Amino acid sequence: MTHWFHRNPLKATAPVSFNYYGVVTGPAASKICSDLKSSRARLLELFTDLSCNPEMMKNAADSYFSLLQGFINSSDESSQESKLRYIQNFKWTDTLQGQVPSAQQDAVFELISMGFNVALWYTKYASRLAGKENVTEEEAKQVHRSLKIAAGIFTHLKESHIPKLITPAEKGRDLEARLVDAYIIQCQAEAQEVTIARAIELKHAPGLIAALAYETANFYQKADHTLSSLEPAYSAKWRKYLLLKMCFYTAYAYCYHGQTLLASDKCGEAIRSLQEAEKFYAKAEALCKEYGETKGPGPTAKPSGHLFFRKLGSLVKNTLEKCQRENGFIYFQKIPTEAPQLELKANYGLVEPVPFEFPPTSAHWTPETLAAFDLTKRPKDDSTKPKPEEAVKPVKEPDIKPQKDTGCYIS
Repeated sequence: MTHWFHRNPLKATAPVSFNYYGVVTGPAASKICSDLKSSRARLLELFTDLSCNPEMMKNAADSYFSLLQGFINSSDESSQESKLRYIQNFKWTDTLQGQVPSAQQDAVFELISMGFNVALWYTKYASRLAGKENVTEEEAKQVHRSLKIAAGIFTHLKESHIPKLITPAEKGRDLEARLVDAYIIQCQAEAQEVTIARAIELKHAPGLIAALAYETANFYQKADHTLSSLEPAYSAKWRKYLLLKMCFYTAYAYCYHGQTLLASDKCGEAIRSLQEAEKFYAKAEALCKEYGETKGPGPTAKPSGHLFFRKLGSLVKNTLEKCQRENGFIYFQKIPTEAPQLELKANYGLVEPVPFEFPPTSAHWTPETLAAFDLTKRPKDDSTKPKPEEAVKPVKEPDIKPQKDTGCYIS
């Protein structure tokens, strides 16, 4: 089953040369700086390389992060921070706030920002795979795992590294709690979409599918609520996506709950459940249109033309017609005025993030290597600080054309 996921743009960053003239006093330190520059450039290249897979991404990310750790942690394995933590200024844009960058002279800011982009890459990799016409079982597993890995990275950044920043994240910036939480919840919800598709394919009990759909709708509602206090100018499109998915999976839940009720000979209640499914499907359809018309970060798309959307519409219509036929021939039950309460709890298939840790400090960082950085030799007019007018170029992300049956762009 194909899926459609909204994606915000990747973060962009200013180039970093890692040139510290005068400070670097030995070949080992010089080699570390050269490796930092090349491994950073390599990782940034892979973010937009369509041939990149999770193994390539992990290797490149580990290579850079293990070297960067020497700028953050002391090489003697004590809890002390490295003397190099504040030597370099790093500039990064945010996923929602266009090309207006934030800058901090702090290697922890770089670790978090680059880690954030790695998590975004996993979500975009999952989106590309999930948007294919014929998703294989193995590809569906990769989509599921990639989204759980992304959720794990975002969670680790939030719990273990963002609190260490000297300068707290500004409101509406990526590293602020509301945005990180929204990304975590969205990853979990999207991974559960894959679980639901698998459960439907394997013809699991309608009760389980209804419960999973209900839990997924609640995830999307929670993510939307998390963003509700953000400036609409840059959060509106994202929120339309979260709301349409909430309505979509609520419709799914009522549809499959109706099937459960019908199997229990509660045909009147089943019809009312299916009518509620129709109502939420219509809401989702209206939100699809609004999403396409809303300006803001994210892909240009027509989600209502996507196969995953059209399939649910047919399912709701056919199931409702079946219930109405059977009620007219067999049951003759009264249809309740109130929709049934969805108090469904899924016992299986709920998604938890994959735990994530940054790699340990590279073995190239020895006490001797660190000693070869002499901070007393830093020039007073510090050239490592970028000029105020220095622009951060946006990331040129590959244009993913829609597959024949999707009716939308996956980015």
